[in-house]
Amino acid sequence: MAKITYIEHNGTEHVVEVPTGLTVMEGARDNNIPGIEADCGGACACSTCHVYVAEDWVEKLPAREDMEEDMLDFAYEPDAKRSRLTCQLRVSDALDGLVVQMPEKQI
Repeated sequence: MAKITYIEHNGTEHVVEVPTGLTVMEGARDNNIPGIEADCGGACACSTCHVYVAEDWVEKLPAREDMEEDMLDFAYEPDAKRSRLTCQLRVSDALDGLVVQMPEKQI
């Protein structure tokens, strides 16, 4: 299980424990965290689970695959370095302490 901090655009923080094997998106969904819509249900077919990963976590995460890169083109104000789709981030002990911030809106 990993403790993940989700920060809404307005600064409201939600610190939750997410079971290993789920995705960061599923952790937000299961804990009713606003700001991650996940319209496609985690199929990497939209960009509505877009977040900005905390700067100190960027290099600790696995690289983006091509499909995620393509979907991020449709995200609201993507950041070339920090933007990720939470449906593509599988929770493990290595993600304990991860901090993500939601954009102003999802599109």
